Amino acid sequence: MGSPQLPEPRATGSERSPRQTERAGEMNIAVIVERDDNGEFLIRELQRMRANVKHLWPVPAQIPLQFDAIFCALSKDLPQRIPWVPGEPSSALIVVDDGKEPLNLKLIHNCAAHGLLHYPATSRMIQSVLMLAREHFQYERRLRSRIEKLDENLRTTRLVERAKVLLIRLKNLSEEEAYNFLRKQAMEKRVTIGAVASAVIDSHELLS
Repeated sequence: MGSPQLPEPRATGSERSPRQTERAGEMNIAVIVERDDNGEFLIRELQRMRANVKHLWPVPAQIPLQFDAIFCALSKDLPQRIPWVPGEPSSALIVVDDGKEPLNLKLIHNCAAHGLLHYPATSRMIQSVLMLAREHFQYERRLRSRIEKLDENLRTTRLVERAKVLLIRLKNLSEEEAYNFLRKQAMEKRVTIGAVASAVIDSHELLS
């Protein structure tokens, strides 16, 4: 008989699973905090997760865009330093509260952050807030993509309806025949039915 299998040791707060390490290792992270003991600990923990970390201080006039995640010190003017349009973030933003001032919930809300890290932080807190913030950011991005597709479908539907009305009136077609005409043209020209509908509308407006 072979040797009995010993159970694997459970990960401690400072240890990372291969999946967690892999995900963090794929990230470029900006750390925009003062490099005191707390800041050094934050940077060191992110580096231990194998993330590509860039430290910036003081807070730049405009938060940089080229990072997957950003840890940034919470300040009264932080909302004015965030360059992206509200609701369309370019990075997962985690605001860092040093605990020196009373917690300003309205300020945090105005930053539209994906996560909040309080000092003094622990390894587990940093790991958790990073992963949750990144998931939140990616979920928002998927939702925006779906909304954009729905908006495009709605625009296409409106164009097709307008083009059908024109064809019914100008060519004396039924509604079904008008739609089949648009679909056939789209297949023959290898374009979307919305593009054909738009061309029909533009041609009519040009000749009117």
